[in-house]
Amino acid sequence: MKSGELYRTLIVDDEKLIRQGIKHYINWEQEGFQVIGEASNGQEALELIEQTNPHIILTDIVMPIMDGEELTRIVKEKYPHIQIIILSSFGEFDYVRSTFQHGAVDYMLKPKLDAEGLLQVLKTAVSKIPATPESQKSKDHSISVTYLIDRLMSGYKEDLDEELVSGIFPNSTYYLMAVNVCDGEEEFEQSIKEKFSSYFDNELKDVLHYCFTGEQNDIVFLLNMEEHHYTKLLEFVKAEADSKIGACFAVSKGFMDFSEIGHVYKEGIKKMLNYRFYFPEVTLLTEEEIPAESTKTSSFNLDWFTNELKHERFELAFDYLQTYIKELLTSFITNIFEYKSFYENMIFTITVLLNNMDYEVDDLENGKFQYFNSIDEATSAREVVELFDQFLAEVKKIVYAKGGHSSKSNMKMILEYLQEHYAEPLTLTGVANHFHFNPTYLSSYFSSNNNEGFNEYLNKVRIEEASKLLIHDTLPIAEISGKVGYSDHSYFCKVFKKLKGVSPSQYRRKQYMK
Repeated sequence: MKSGELYRTLIVDDEKLIRQGIKHYINWEQEGFQVIGEASNGQEALELIEQTNPHIILTDIVMPIMDGEELTRIVKEKYPHIQIIILSSFGEFDYVRSTFQHGAVDYMLKPKLDAEGLLQVLKTAVSKIPATPESQKSKDHSISVTYLIDRLMSGYKEDLDEELVSGIFPNSTYYLMAVNVCDGEEEFEQSIKEKFSSYFDNELKDVLHYCFTGEQNDIVFLLNMEEHHYTKLLEFVKAEADSKIGACFAVSKGFMDFSEIGHVYKEGIKKMLNYRFYFPEVTLLTEEEIPAESTKTSSFNLDWFTNELKHERFELAFDYLQTYIKELLTSFITNIFEYKSFYENMIFTITVLLNNMDYEVDDLENGKFQYFNSIDEATSAREVVELFDQFLAEVKKIVYAKGGHSSKSNMKMILEYLQEHYAEPLTLTGVANHFHFNPTYLSSYFSSNNNEGFNEYLNKVRIEEASKLLIHDTLPIAEISGKVGYSDHSYFCKVFKKLKGVSPSQYRRKQYMK
C-alpha cells in the first residue's frame, strides 16, 4: 500500500438497513478505509469489483440471485488478492464454514455487529492483503468522487480540498437529475443509465456526469456544467420523460458548492418526486414549476372521531372523515409515508371499534391486510383514496345493515344544536369547527339539505324566540336582542322587521292590542 492510501471496501447485503448501519458504525476514512460501493447481491458485487478494484469485501451469506458462498468462490478464483469478510446469522455456520474453504478471511455475527468488532475484522483482513501490484493501485477520481458523494448524501460534513474538487469539476455549476424507478425494473434502470451516459458523452461533451443510487430506487446523475447547457438538458430529459411510461424525472436548480449535494437531493429532488405522488400525470419536475408553499392540513381529531363512532353517530363521523380526506389530498407537502399511514391507521381503528361494538366485521378483518398491502404499493394519492373508499363502502354497508343502530342525520343534529345554542354568538365557522366540517362545505351542505342558508335559519330561530319574549316578558327590547344572540341592537331590529314585517316595538304593541 502507498502511504496515505485508503483500503477500498465493498459492502454486499440484500438489506439496505444493514448496509447503512455498517457504513455508519465507524469513521472509515479516519481508520484508514474507504467504502467505495455497495451491492444487494453477489451478481451486483461482481460488476462493482470490475469498476472499483476493492481490497476488502464485506458480504452477507444468504442473498437472492447470488449468495455469499458463491460470491466468495468466484472472487477468490478471479481476484485472489481481495480479502473477504463474511456476515452471518447464528444459524448459518455451515455456509460460513464453506466460505472459509474458498478463502474467506474472517466472519462476524450480524446480531453482535458493533464498531469495535467491525474494526477488528477489517484490520485482520488488512494484515492478509498481499503486497502485489493489484493492491498498490492508487485511488482514481471516480472512486474518490463516489466516496464523497456517498458521504455527503448520508449527511456527513466533509472538509473538501477545493483545489482537488475544482480539478475534478472544472465547470461553474452543479445540477442533480433523478429518475424514480419501480422495484423489479432492472432492465429499465440499466437502459436509463446507458441512454443518459451516451447523451452526455456524445451530445453534451463538456458536461461531467456521475451516476449513483439515491433513496427508494432513485437513479441520480450529478452533472457539472455551464448554465447555458441547462435548456438543452431539459429538452432531452422532457423527451425521455414523455417516452417512459410510469417513470418520473426531476431536475434540480443549479448550485455552486459541491458539498451541497445531500441538501439539494433531500430538499429539492425528493420533494419534487414526493409532489409527483399527488400529481401522477406529471412526468418532468423542476423546482421552478412547484409552488413554494402549500397550506398544511389541520390535525385529524381522532378522539372526537372515535367518540362519534362509539355513540353510533356514523353519518357525522364519516362525513368528517371524508371532508378531511379531501383536504389531505390537496396538501402535496405531506410525506408519502405519513399520508399512507393515515389511511392504514383509519382502517385499523374503524375495524377494531366496530368489532368491540359487536358489529359483523369478519370480512373487514380478513380483508384489512390486503388493503394495507395495496396502500403500501399505491403509486399515487388518488389510488390510495380509491382503495380507502372501497373499505369505507364496506364499513357503511355493515353499520347501516344493523337496523336498530341507525345514526341521527347530520342535518337533524345541526338544527338541534342551533335550537339549543341560538343565544350564543354563533357563526358558520364556529359551528363548522364544532361538527368538524370545513365552513365552505357546511354552508353548501346546509343550503342543499334545509332549503335555506345557515344565517337565514339561525335568524329565523332567534327571531321566533325574540317574538315569544316580546309577548310574554316585559324586558326592554335591547335586552331581548342580547338574550337571543344579537350583539347589535339595530341589526336585530332590521332582521326582525324583515321577517315579521314590523319592528319589535310595533310587534309588542300589536300583540297587546289583541
